Amino acid sequence: MNSLAIMENVRRYRTIASLYRQTAAFRPLHSGSLLAQAREWEHRAVSELEAYYEAFCSAASGNAPTYSASCAA
Repeated sequence: MNSLAIMENVRRYRTIASLYRQTAAFRPLHSGSLLAQAREWEHRAVSELEAYYEAFCSAASGNAPTYSASCAA
């Protein structure tokens, strides 16, 4: 997947999370589950970014993916 598609996914996931948080503000009886959904979408966005940067670091170093948190050697 190319970087533009990944960034679009991240933007979309964070937009959905924001909508859940906004809805939670106006529906206090359901705010617990709505905020849980927002956290799940934020987690998806972070996971997408982590996978992208792991692949980028791996390609830059010429190694196979190592699932590390940073590119530092």
